[in-house]
Amino acid sequence: MVSVERLRHHLLESGYTIDGVRDRLGAMAASALAREELVPTLRATADGDPLATLIRLWWLGVPVPAKSVPAEVLESGLVSADGDQIRATVHLQPWETGGYVVSDRKVRPGDPALRPDHVVGAGGASANLAQLATSRAVPRALDLGTGCGVQVLHLAGRAEQIVATDLNPRAVELARLSWELSGVTGVDARVGSMFEPVEHELFDLVVSNPPFVIAPGAERTLTYRESGGDGDDFCRDLVRRTPRHLAPDGQAHFLANWLHVEGEDWHDRVGGWLRETGCDAWVVQRDVQDPAEYVELWLRDAAEQGTKGYTDHYDRWLAWFDERKVEGIGFGWITMRNSGTLDPVVRVEHLSHQVVLPVGDYVDDVLDSIAAAHRAADLDAALLRTAEGLLDERVGLPGAEDPIRIVLRQTQGLRRSREVGTVEAALAGVCDGELALGPLLNVIAELVGDGEIPNADAVRPLIAEGFFLL
Repeated sequence: MVSVERLRHHLLESGYTIDGVRDRLGAMAASALAREELVPTLRATADGDPLATLIRLWWLGVPVPAKSVPAEVLESGLVSADGDQIRATVHLQPWETGGYVVSDRKVRPGDPALRPDHVVGAGGASANLAQLATSRAVPRALDLGTGCGVQVLHLAGRAEQIVATDLNPRAVELARLSWELSGVTGVDARVGSMFEPVEHELFDLVVSNPPFVIAPGAERTLTYRESGGDGDDFCRDLVRRTPRHLAPDGQAHFLANWLHVEGEDWHDRVGGWLRETGCDAWVVQRDVQDPAEYVELWLRDAAEQGTKGYTDHYDRWLAWFDERKVEGIGFGWITMRNSGTLDPVVRVEHLSHQVVLPVGDYVDDVLDSIAAAHRAADLDAALLRTAEGLLDERVGLPGAEDPIRIVLRQTQGLRRSREVGTVEAALAGVCDGELALGPLLNVIAELVGDGEIPNADAVRPLIAEGFFLL
């Protein structure tokens, strides 16, 4: 096998980077490729130059002429000969960190069924998790269920020590190759399920894109996405086992699915997972799919459309949801922080709009605001200031003295918006941390002239959502 360093040098020299591939493909071909349409990309890479060869070979997974493949690639052990053609045995893609991710080849309709230990490549979910995790530097980090190793590429710049685990030995093997090609060293890789490989160890940061797909428990066919647990129990158990591995002030960030069950509030379901952990927690639902949408998504993921068992598998999965009275499946983020308090706070909410990325740059501030609003004992004496970038939007009839509605809207961070009253809007205009909230509300009430002095506790939701900062 050729040295990894020589292969990496050839990839970089050929321009096989995120920017290089984007520039070569252009907007139309890139957009088509996102829809799994290869023709525009094949046209954009028809010249057979080194970059085109690498894109076809390792990004598209199509055979290329042997004469166009250099020795660094032929001797890499990551390709195979098929007559006068060369085929990739893995999917090797450049990643936004400047490194490379190695996984099994992406499956497309008509391909053979996936092997049970298939290692999926990096994609949108990987990017979501990387953008969610706190960006602060930490002594020890754990990538739980590392898969192709992509999260380690993001942790490498800010964690002094990284431990990466996976149930699938093949995943650990390919992850090590990803790290080598990316110039990342010193990762402690271990094989095992859940927290078993790190029993009794503490971490300052835990990240995981776990096998959260909710499928009939007897159908644990793909280890990268299905845990074999019942319903969403795997995500529940992951949350409940995490606190014993968090160092003081340590954080954990997960992607997860949860069920929407008839007659049950999903907020209570997911919030219940977290309320007994002793950690502050923030859960954000980003999307909800009905059962049919959900099943179709994951059947497409394994390229089962058009296969002999597609209809039966689809029907069996839906019947399983029906038995459990499942109305929808939520997808989102779970963030936990070991604050060491006897009074932890859990916030569960739905945010479907676009937020400023990466969330990790300000997730500590989000957690601080949620905790401050919950724990502030005497808000009348609190000094508040208005968050930066806040807009005051008013809607009213032409010529009317008073608006019909007032909305405070954030232009930074989570970009929340909330309809408020005249007093809260006035508070946002004058709140600068110089005067305590109680006296300030009294003055505003006199100016507004409605005769009623607002209760300072009414401002807690606005503090929790980051409109005002303690």
